[in-house]
Amino acid sequence: MSKHYNITVKGKVQGVWYRKSTQEKAFSLGIKGYVKNLPNGNVYIEAEGNLDQLKAFLSWCSEGPQFAIVDDISFEETDMQFFEGFEILH
Repeated sequence: MSKHYNITVKGKVQGVWYRKSTQEKAFSLGIKGYVKNLPNGNVYIEAEGNLDQLKAFLSWCSEGPQFAIVDDISFEETDMQFFEGFEILH
């Protein structure tokens, strides 16, 4: 059964290839959705997948790519949007 998570990642997560790395990880896990930078310096992700996929994805998001420094990650489950792929929004 698929779930939809709204995820906010705080820390040094802009200018460190976080969005591109998130997209690559989402593809490898079969996650659908999108990632975008927020004006306040955070990264926002909407992700859909099964519980095992989302647990693995959240675990990766809490670390991020090599040069990221993740201070906090929060998420909430909301209604499915039925995304068809995983995009980087600008």
